[in-house]
Amino acid sequence: MSRLPFYFIVGFLLIAGIAMSIHRHVQFEIPWIPGEQRQVWEIEAVITFDALDGPVQVDLALPTHQAGYRVLTENTASSGYGLAYQADEFGRRAEWTIREAEGDQQLYYSVQMLVSPDAQAPVQTAPTLPPTIEWESPFNSAAEQLIDQAWDRSADNATFARELIRNVNGERQDENARLLLGENEPAQLVVRLLNQADVRARVVSGLMLEDGRRRQTLSSWIQVFAEDGETWSLFHPLTGAQGKPENLLLWESSGNAVLEVQGGTNSRVSFSMMTHYQPASAAVRNHNSNDTFLNFSIHSLPLEEQALFQTILLIPIGALIVVLLRVFVGIKTSGTFMPVLIALAFIQTSLATGLIGFLLIVAVGLVIRNYLSYLNLLLVARVSAVIITVIAIISVFSVLAYRMGLNAGLTITFFPMIILAWTIERMSILWEEEGPKQVLIQGGGSLLTAVIAYLAMNSPWVRHITFNFLGVQFILMALILLLGNYTGYRLLELRRFKPITEEDKPS
Repeated sequence: MSRLPFYFIVGFLLIAGIAMSIHRHVQFEIPWIPGEQRQVWEIEAVITFDALDGPVQVDLALPTHQAGYRVLTENTASSGYGLAYQADEFGRRAEWTIREAEGDQQLYYSVQMLVSPDAQAPVQTAPTLPPTIEWESPFNSAAEQLIDQAWDRSADNATFARELIRNVNGERQDENARLLLGENEPAQLVVRLLNQADVRARVVSGLMLEDGRRRQTLSSWIQVFAEDGETWSLFHPLTGAQGKPENLLLWESSGNAVLEVQGGTNSRVSFSMMTHYQPASAAVRNHNSNDTFLNFSIHSLPLEEQALFQTILLIPIGALIVVLLRVFVGIKTSGTFMPVLIALAFIQTSLATGLIGFLLIVAVGLVIRNYLSYLNLLLVARVSAVIITVIAIISVFSVLAYRMGLNAGLTITFFPMIILAWTIERMSILWEEEGPKQVLIQGGGSLLTAVIAYLAMNSPWVRHITFNFLGVQFILMALILLLGNYTGYRLLELRRFKPITEEDKPS
């Protein structure tokens, strides 16, 4: 029979598991190592205005995912106001409304931004050129001269914008620039001149992030699109410096107003900010990204179910350990996967407490099971009696531990009672058929396997990888399939060849 389909399935599982894990790490920045720290900025915007004793509507532009930053969480505080979030091709906005308000008003918006060097800026559509607004004389000739001078010194839209900013605000500022600046803001003037030269550009608003700063305002930046309308460059409106500073957060990038207030006057928005570090796992858990097939994540479940799956996803690790030790090493165990369940109990109880509890329960259970064998009961009745016995033993040990002040002994209840009952039954039959030596061999092998599985499953790195990268389950499946195809000698069986090697040695 051809083994090609088998190797195809194994290869597919390996490739799928590795691809899913790498995708989650690269695309969603899930760390490989637990305990990794990420920088997070907490920013609070305070909106203040005077309400005119009537209905009020307040619109505030909100930040979005962008190059270097991702939105984690956001909250608002606005007593008595209705709140709605709006999103369209121009960005995101928060809208507060109230039927009647009077006097000083304050609205709060806070957001957590994750510093993410690998985050990419969303695709932005170049703005359409606004209708041409004719300059009045003598402003028209001054504008044309500034455009002509910068155009001759440039090679493309970006260099044209840089030269124009230098002509308006830089060292080459002349009477024409000063004349136009008397009637226009620097950033708005540069954008108007760029649009007049058929260069698509707009004014965007950014926040310079500095730890511990309070009552900061947004600064204006000029976004200039290339001839293809897809790539763009950012310029400082006064210095002409090109590029986005690392600590600049673009708060509004569509060219619209940052704050609009209807039904109020004297409106303004100020910002306070501070930075801190938090575990990368917590940052990822708060990540506002939609689940897709490749981003299939347990984090979308409620916390109670997440805690349950965090333990369940460790079982394949224990299964791999059992397969390795039984198929490749040759260790004998009492029951196929009983050591995995015992290892899970060790995780709940701690290793020392679990070992002592397991040995006590099995030892006492074997004594009682030995008595039951003289009653000649049927198998079902005998196993049921053993189950009740195990429950009684666990109850007695728990009460004694509590009375003696040994709180760790209370965790013995985490042991799987049905599995313990079957273990006692199997060991008792093994004792009767093959003697105490085989009981010690299989019982000791089971404990050794359970301890090794516990050490692997309880590793922080293993728990982190299995919980955050579900593709690892495909990899484990492929490895188990490969081990299941092994038909060679087990390591412990090589002892049979020791006499042969001794005979071959020269005397």
